[in-house]
Amino acid sequence: MDKPFQTYDDTSDAATCAPRLAALRAELKKRGLDGFVVPHSDQHMGEYLPAYAERLAWLTAFTGSAGAAVVLTDKAAVFVDGRYTLQVRNQTDTKLFEPRDLVAEGPQGWISGNLPKGAKLGYDPWLHTAHGVQHLKLAAEKAGGTLVAVERNPIDAVWSDQPAPPVSPAKPHALNLAGEQSEAKRIKLGEGLKAAGTEAAVITLADSVCWLLNIRGSDVPHTPFTLAFAILHDDGGADLFLDPAKRIPELMAHLGNSVQVHSPEQFAGALDAMKGKSVLVDPATAAAAIFDRLGKAGAKIKHGADPCQLPKACKNSLEIEGMRKAHIRDGAALARFLSWFEANAASGELTEIDAAQQLEGFRRATGVLSDVSFDTISGAGSNGAIVHYRVTRSTNRTIGKDEMFLLDSGAQYPDGTTDVTRTIMVGEPTPEMRDRFTRVLKGHIALATARFPDGTIGMQLDSFARRPLWEAGLDYDHGTGHGVGSYLSVHEGPQNISKKPVMQKLMPGMVCSNEPGYYKAGAFGIRIENLVVVTQPEDLGGERKMMGFETITLAPIDLALVEPALLTASEKGWLNLYHARVRDTLSHLLDEETRTWLDRATQTI
Repeated sequence: MDKPFQTYDDTSDAATCAPRLAALRAELKKRGLDGFVVPHSDQHMGEYLPAYAERLAWLTAFTGSAGAAVVLTDKAAVFVDGRYTLQVRNQTDTKLFEPRDLVAEGPQGWISGNLPKGAKLGYDPWLHTAHGVQHLKLAAEKAGGTLVAVERNPIDAVWSDQPAPPVSPAKPHALNLAGEQSEAKRIKLGEGLKAAGTEAAVITLADSVCWLLNIRGSDVPHTPFTLAFAILHDDGGADLFLDPAKRIPELMAHLGNSVQVHSPEQFAGALDAMKGKSVLVDPATAAAAIFDRLGKAGAKIKHGADPCQLPKACKNSLEIEGMRKAHIRDGAALARFLSWFEANAASGELTEIDAAQQLEGFRRATGVLSDVSFDTISGAGSNGAIVHYRVTRSTNRTIGKDEMFLLDSGAQYPDGTTDVTRTIMVGEPTPEMRDRFTRVLKGHIALATARFPDGTIGMQLDSFARRPLWEAGLDYDHGTGHGVGSYLSVHEGPQNISKKPVMQKLMPGMVCSNEPGYYKAGAFGIRIENLVVVTQPEDLGGERKMMGFETITLAPIDLALVEPALLTASEKGWLNLYHARVRDTLSHLLDEETRTWLDRATQTI
């Protein structure tokens, strides 16, 4: 039997916090430091990290995909966003690490009020962006302290069994999937650099490097990244700093003569060699150490956005077609799972792990599954209210009668990445459950059917999804939509649909999630998530052309939780048309038993 992609081991233990915190404080004292900032990041500023870079989880036992900690000599705090407010209290020792709000306060807000006067606060310049360091510096100075860069991370000095950095092979991503040759991408971006009077760009984000060079790897769990730095030149040539252990003959042939491959140890020297050159670096995504090195070398640093991020987000026609095919395949696997779940959940014997394993099995049966795109969120009852709940053997529980089951999952196929959430009722829902679910559905439909002109940013659409909840005095503490890569990260930028004022406008070809939710702590969680593609501007007969969204996820929405009286005629029409499309697209891929179930699950209301 193939090794499962998702494991359910307990990787977090609050009992480890005290000895590890003590060891870190002893190391800081040895170095003459009064504190240290621990972000959730690696030198590529990734959201999903290789095991050796999980320093925040090692120290605090908090395993979420976003957060930070600040350790002082007599106190410490851990910072999380709204997705993790319940999880952090379940995982970390809150007597040692005080949970704080990552967004409203952040480390900088806490530092300014807690760092003692005259204290030296350490940070690793490879784990913070230039923008991030500026905020930390201002906070330390406001408190009367000093921010100090360290050469070697003190956590690495006390983490005795720290894993080694990954060295999985880097492989070519086929042209029929990428849709454009790497050389064509590099020449196009090089011309952009030249037009801006820039000679080179330092590329640090793993998804940018992989997209630019049409390569993929498996250095990061559930994400087909190969971790490497690159420097793009204005003539379209590039330098790639890649561990020799990751190089295979097919990769070297694929890269060609215009990409020079070096060892990672040579990256610093390449930055030193930029003296007098005009170099583009993104202060929002590149490590502060890169700016420090270029500055000392005498390079002319140009602050600007990573040139790969926007063209990567705007998928070409082959990538969009691949995403559609991946979602049809994934939809059939989901239909098989949902049919199986309905037949078995009423027994009261199914567990959260049973469900996640079964779903992975149906996806594996497609024959082309490369990985899951993240650890499946399989939450029954109150566990569903933990927004990014990760089931482990110790938290695993049976899926009980008359409770909701929230399943947020995704797959990595070579032609596309999927991310889908369905909330399923086992037994009979209460009127409150139906009301809340239907409000979430109304918000989902409002965003799915939105029309908007060129220049619209995600923040302007976010309230479309929240209004039905707001009308009842309800809300959710996460974004409504994130970007999704093409066989890359399940979370990508620069687009975003949330309350945050992210100024990137939505553009044709961008893939986003549409995932409003509602969470009643200690009771249940609801989320309905489909992926959508931003469509080309269309003439609606008015003065301006309008864009919209094409929904590409295909999976039934649980009608047992829908309160038809709360839906307008047009909302019912959307749901019926969506379900008809799901049925018509997937039926021929299913066995007779699942087809019968799908007919029932997508019936007209």
